[in-house]
Amino acid sequence: MTQSAPGVVPGLASSPAGGTAGALQQQLDAFLAGHADELVAFRRDLHMHPELGWAEHRTTRRIAERLAAAGLAPRVLPKGTGVICDVGPEDGPTVALRADIDALPLQDEKTHVPYRSTVPGVAHACGHDVHTAMVLGAGLFLAQQAAAGLLPGRVRLLFQPAEESPGGALDVLAAGGVAGVDRAFALHCDPRIEVGELGLRAGAITAACDKVYVRVTGPGGHTARPHLTADLVYALAKIVTELPAALSRRVDPRSSLSLVWGRVSAGSVANAIPDDGVAEGTVRCLDDEAWHRAPEMMRSLLASVAAAYDVEASLEYVRGVPPTVNEAASVQMFRDAAALVLGEDGAVPTPQSLGGEDFGWYLESVPGALARLGVRAPGSTADYDLHRGDFDVDESCIPVGVRVLTATALTALWDGRRPADGEPVEGTALA
Repeated sequence: MTQSAPGVVPGLASSPAGGTAGALQQQLDAFLAGHADELVAFRRDLHMHPELGWAEHRTTRRIAERLAAAGLAPRVLPKGTGVICDVGPEDGPTVALRADIDALPLQDEKTHVPYRSTVPGVAHACGHDVHTAMVLGAGLFLAQQAAAGLLPGRVRLLFQPAEESPGGALDVLAAGGVAGVDRAFALHCDPRIEVGELGLRAGAITAACDKVYVRVTGPGGHTARPHLTADLVYALAKIVTELPAALSRRVDPRSSLSLVWGRVSAGSVANAIPDDGVAEGTVRCLDDEAWHRAPEMMRSLLASVAAAYDVEASLEYVRGVPPTVNEAASVQMFRDAAALVLGEDGAVPTPQSLGGEDFGWYLESVPGALARLGVRAPGSTADYDLHRGDFDVDESCIPVGVRVLTATALTALWDGRRPADGEPVEGTALA
């Protein structure tokens, strides 16, 4: 990991008390010298004891106990998993740092590490254990800053359950997790990026992902006399082929709205027209407005195609997650923080993904950004992808993530304290 020379980065300028961004670097160095091993051990403990969405009771207890030991007041969500914890004074701006804590229903296929999952069929194959350790580390450091009177606002730590389900973000929102929050930030492991680099993108970084279930019904009949009944299989085939094409013509092509079928089923014998059939698929979209319009557009198009072939069609549209649309100003805060703690080359461009990420729910309510943290060992040729049983990270990414989250939170807090008339802000020393 490269280190930038001590200096001043926008958002972390010298305070009236003489604190500088260089002093923050020194404090982070000292903190991580005493806590990096603890945070790696914490991650390994979670990796060995993964829990699925809304069943993260042990994980929740471990997080809450560690925060309480630091003198903080963690609050467990009403369903019993997930934690909200505020750090710092209530006056001034509030910034949220979010981690997801659930695992995946996958077998851990790693055999060469001592922290392999001990739970059959469950594994941290998406890096949520790493996300949790990083936000915990940032919270512990910021708690020290707050105790010294050096935090220019409040940081809210959000340890969210059930990101993979999804739905956990909605639980956090319902519990007031973003009430009073000015901006929200999150990191996600990316095995395509090397440790020491932060992948940034303004605008949509991940897509909305919804599920659709179409059921088609008709009177059925003999394949010798399709004109005397409704040819349901032919109608279903038209729905399957025409809906994706028609839907894509109803929205701006830049929204990348797509409907892809994963299952189509009708009938049981060759010479009988069935009386029902189903198609199931997913809708993905990078544009928030198009995502909100998608269900009604689909219902209208489905009714039109079904009517042409004299069948009845119903649509069950199941919301998954909205697109994660990064605010440009929040991305710049990530970029400024990366320049401080990773060096001027620490921030790298990252592509859009059509995968879903429920951090998008937070960004429906408050501005913010999701960034991709490099977890690949520099020079490594290992092929570790997300949602695979052999997924793993270079654990030196954990202190990197703590640095990035801390510097980003302080950048956002300092910016939130900036007076409109440009007068100095009192009490914002980073010491």
